[in-house]
Amino acid sequence: MDIKTLSPSYAVSPQIAVEDIPAIVAAGFKTIICNRPDAEVPPSHQAAAIRSAAETHGLAFVDIPVTHMGLNEEMVAAQKAAIGTPEAPTLAYCASGNRSSIVWGLAMADSMSADEIIAATDAAGYNLGGLRPQLEAMGQTN
Repeated sequence: MDIKTLSPSYAVSPQIAVEDIPAIVAAGFKTIICNRPDAEVPPSHQAAAIRSAAETHGLAFVDIPVTHMGLNEEMVAAQKAAIGTPEAPTLAYCASGNRSSIVWGLAMADSMSADEIIAATDAAGYNLGGLRPQLEAMGQTN
């Protein structure tokens, strides 16, 4: 498990497994967001299996599967709502952490500058520089 912190209340990770849940709890996370579609992983790593383990350990679990071609405003709004719950801090995961970083950046565009978002994701190893126009536009309209 390779957790990268983007903000004090949000971190991302590549795919997690059921056996990672105790370490996630020990790290202080209260919510897990799955941004990985079930079609990409075997049943042992699908959302239902991770949800069951997470909830058994007292964690909130939110399933917002994101595909590169299918990312939309509803997904961004759902991610923002899940991040804004009192059950922070939140760990979001996908295949590499990149999609979870992208959807976080888009969700935060109305409360953080594009520079802040890009700096946070760059520091974690995710380059969102190509999203600058979208981040700036979303920041101006929200």
